Amino acid sequence: MPTTTMKESKKTPLASRANHEVAAGTILIKNGALLPKDLEFETEPGVPGWRFVRDFDVRGMDRKIQKTGWTFFCLAGEIKATAFGIDPQRMVRTAIERILAKSKSQDFNSLEITEMASAGSARFPLIRYITVSAQSRHIQESMFLGRGAAEADSGKNKIDPRGIAKNKKPQAQKPAIEPVPVPS
Repeated sequence: MPTTTMKESKKTPLASRANHEVAAGTILIKNGALLPKDLEFETEPGVPGWRFVRDFDVRGMDRKIQKTGWTFFCLAGEIKATAFGIDPQRMVRTAIERILAKSKSQDFNSLEITEMASAGSARFPLIRYITVSAQSRHIQESMFLGRGAAEADSGKNKIDPRGIAKNKKPQAQKPAIEPVPVPS
């Protein structure tokens, strides 16, 4: 069975937290996510239960995952959250935590930051707010979302390229017109 092959950065956790700039295109991977054996990349500590992927954007990560034969799904719907504060990176992490709390994090194992917008207040110049938008993503072996490879390959209701279901039990043909008893 494939195991997670994330490599931790050589930096200390506090140093990596301070140095990792979260921006649009940043990918987070859930701790303990089932990943392909041949997939290797470096990560840094992120928000609780999640790690930031280093040196890969979404396209690069997708290509690397496809080379292993797995699929990197993009789930429908954008999730947004806003956070207020003084430290921009802390506000981003707070917004990401809110996004993960809003979403059903058990249904996906990765997250892509798609957009970040920051603004300040004329009335309170030191207080800023940031809105982070994210897209849920999922890495899995099967090309059918939400199914494990064993379930997808079990032969039940497989569809060939012509769109014909295979391995279904043939059903008895029903007559086009059923006979109706005629009263005498």
